[in-house]
Amino acid sequence: MRYAVTAMICIQIGLALSVHLLDHLGTAGVVWLRLAWSALILLALARPRRHHITPTTITLGLVTGALLLTFMAAAARMPLGTASAIEFLGPLSVAVIQGRGHARLLWPPLAAAGVACMTWPWQAASLSGIAFALTAGACWAAYILLTQRAGDQATGLAPLAVSIPVAALVATAFTPLTVYPTLDPLLLLGGAALAVLVTVVPFALELLALRRLTATAFGVLMSLEPAIALLAGWALISQTPGWGPLAGVALVVAAGIGAARMGTRPAADNQPTPPPVVAAAA
Repeated sequence: MRYAVTAMICIQIGLALSVHLLDHLGTAGVVWLRLAWSALILLALARPRRHHITPTTITLGLVTGALLLTFMAAAARMPLGTASAIEFLGPLSVAVIQGRGHARLLWPPLAAAGVACMTWPWQAASLSGIAFALTAGACWAAYILLTQRAGDQATGLAPLAVSIPVAALVATAFTPLTVYPTLDPLLLLGGAALAVLVTVVPFALELLALRRLTATAFGVLMSLEPAIALLAGWALISQTPGWGPLAGVALVVAAGIGAARMGTRPAADNQPTPPPVVAAAA
């Protein structure tokens, strides 16, 4: 649980700080700058091999790029807590579909009630913002399943060292050419710091968490993220919550804690599959 919670805190603080760069780079430019730095850092740290390039890691990269682009577009159109709450419908769907037993019926509805409290009545949420947030939610659901599969197939950060460069290429395709001349040393330095805070550290922690938790438990545990986003928006960019959102925070925290306590994966289920052994030619 601590890996996932730390990852969420890093992401939401970084996203709140990223809002200040939107006027300079636009949504695609902010995502591209973070991913470009993240790709360089992960390639240097993990040094992936050819066998790490698999359909799973490539697809994960495509999904990650789409996730970050659509969520940043949503955050530019509505409060950060609202965008995260709508996006959470993706992980909640994973929890409902894959869950088993009584926990399946308890924690997701509790988390959903908290999300409703944080968003009702969808204040300051444009239709385009809602559409981007829903798309990000679908990408997030796919990201959870693909990250868990990639983490089971390889050790260390190798899956991220393949998927994040692919995500950076996706972001590059959507970044206007006018962004690049605006880059200066200060923006580049800020982008590097955000890359570590928003991508490298949290994605690595989520990979570790998904090696230990079921996708169902992780999906419900993500209910904490809208609460953290709401608090980050209030503390860093003056998006003040009302009593409804604060009640929602309490509900999603309870759901996240309950899901994490009941959703540990058996040890045999989360051991990485070793790469195939190629016989030497006689």
